[in-house]
Amino acid sequence: MATKSFLKNINIKSYDQAKNLAEALERAERHAGKEVILKHSVTELRGDKAKDFIMRYGESVL
Repeated sequence: MATKSFLKNINIKSYDQAKNLAEALERAERHAGKEVILKHSVTELRGDKAKDFIMRYGESVL
């Protein structure tokens, strides 16, 4: 999951909303995630490095 998807501000305006959020977080904590085994190496690219990577990939495919 991308980290920006859960780094957001939320406004809780009622007791019910606070209770629902707390229950959802507790359910998520109990939910066991699957172990993931990567078959390929992974590299994070940002900014110009991503653009350079895409340009090189396009050249190798042609």
